[in-house]
Amino acid sequence: MKSMMQRMVVVWQKGLNNNMTCRSQSRALNTLKDNYSCQILKSPPLASLDLPDVWTHSSTHYDPPSTQNCTNEQTAAVIDGKSIAEEIRLRIASEVSRMKKSIGQVPGLAVILVGQRKDSQTYVRNKIKACEEAGIKSVMTELPDDCTEDEVLCALSSFNENPSVHGILVQLPLPQHFNEEKILNVVSLEKDVDGFHPLNMGNLAMRGREPLFIPCTPKGCIELLFRSGIEIMGKKAVVIGRSNIVGLPTSLLLQRHHATVSIVHAFTKNPEQITCEADIVVTAVGVPNLVRGSWLKPGAVVIDVGTYPVEDPSCEHGYRLIGDVCYEEAIRVVSAITPVPGGVGPMTIAMLLFNTLHSAKRAYDFT
Repeated sequence: MKSMMQRMVVVWQKGLNNNMTCRSQSRALNTLKDNYSCQILKSPPLASLDLPDVWTHSSTHYDPPSTQNCTNEQTAAVIDGKSIAEEIRLRIASEVSRMKKSIGQVPGLAVILVGQRKDSQTYVRNKIKACEEAGIKSVMTELPDDCTEDEVLCALSSFNENPSVHGILVQLPLPQHFNEEKILNVVSLEKDVDGFHPLNMGNLAMRGREPLFIPCTPKGCIELLFRSGIEIMGKKAVVIGRSNIVGLPTSLLLQRHHATVSIVHAFTKNPEQITCEADIVVTAVGVPNLVRGSWLKPGAVVIDVGTYPVEDPSCEHGYRLIGDVCYEEAIRVVSAITPVPGGVGPMTIAMLLFNTLHSAKRAYDFT
């Protein structure tokens, strides 16, 4: 008779997709076997269950849209995140101006950028520009790819101790040789405007608790739903992707707003069957055209967080951005959808400015 541990491993191995042959998965299972006998409890440590989400749909292959299963002639309302974010940013700028006139202080945001990733440089540049337009003071520390962890931690400590800095963000991803968790944990809880601190995430998960900051992209997704008049309470919601940055906090936030939430990830069986039951779909995996029209319930609302560049010589920069959702199919099925670009992206920056303003108000006891 097989032991409980042996049965567990067999179940795990059967549950893994046949296409999932990553060495990291095998190592994780072997580690679980080796360490299991040392555990007092029969259930394994949660960290030992953390296998990487590797989607079977190739992220390097652009699957062109088809019209199959899209007989509904309905055209969805487009949720214009760009215009909604602009309205929010104007109100933030007005509050910053009022703060400056009343107490002579403005919010301050510090950014740490490590390495030369073009996308990270673009994101940081956009954030700093948004700060300038809102009247928020911004400072940035740029460090090379080969810098040490101590250099990053030194910059973080300096910003933690600076009373004119009310928000700190470390632009992710960091170079692979860094311990991302260790670095993010050094960010002061009171200045964690990205909302990634474990205490902020824990308070987001627990009923009756209020995090100091909610992660910017999930917060932006919820704001889009509210401003579009879409009811969340009692609705079935599916979140595709479970990253610490978007998927996990989005699912927690939807639960706090009383939706019934399902999580779809790379190990989910029949993801399309689960997704097509949802009234609200939020997808954030960065796999182009993963979600087809046939995955979606007629009349559902779709928030597409994913962005992926696709070569297109007709575009100014030689490429265009598409999302996780096959937009051309989805607009004929759903009632409302965010475009890519121009949907969630602008809201993420607007929520970062909001969190920074909120932090400064708390620091100065300004109402």
